[in-house]
Amino acid sequence: MTRSRQAGRMLSAAAAALATVLLVAGCSEDPLAEQYKEGSSKGYIAGDGSVMEIAESDRGKPVEFSGTTESGDTISSSDLVGDVVVVNFWYASCAPCRAEAPILDEVYDEHSDDGVAFVGVNLRDQPGTAASFNETYDVGYSSIIDVDTGTVKLAFADTVPPNSVPTTIVLDKQGRVSARILGAVPDTSILSTLVEDAVAEN
Repeated sequence: MTRSRQAGRMLSAAAAALATVLLVAGCSEDPLAEQYKEGSSKGYIAGDGSVMEIAESDRGKPVEFSGTTESGDTISSSDLVGDVVVVNFWYASCAPCRAEAPILDEVYDEHSDDGVAFVGVNLRDQPGTAASFNETYDVGYSSIIDVDTGTVKLAFADTVPPNSVPTTIVLDKQGRVSARILGAVPDTSILSTLVEDAVAEN
């Protein structure tokens, strides 16, 4: 065997060993949310957490959407008219999605009796993965599984940049976009204020 072949095999073996070490390390804990909190942007494209509010007079038409959740139920925007609706776009391996999950669920618990509905829109996962995420992070509301059809994402195409995940949108009682957080929700107070403002509208 030539020296070049020997060197090539040694490099391949080293690379395989390194991959194994990284895989085992990844299985030992869930580092994605910590990476996000530390400023790492590995494996996802996220917004900067900027908040946009839209005056009532400047809002467009109601956003119409529907889809099937991880549990097989159907959610339709037509059934939510009259409620303020918080729509969160996410997927399970998204680090900022993991980091913001407790914040979203806390606001959900705070306002679920105030005429406010929460709807997740999962962009990449199958139902089993989404259900497992909900159990792990104690998420109390359901998500439409949009990975196969993309119809919900398309319905929000004028509002949600295609590569920015997570994004959280507040719809007013008529189903129009009243606010958007581009990127992870930073804390409960910001989202709660946006929701309360929409609830207070006639």
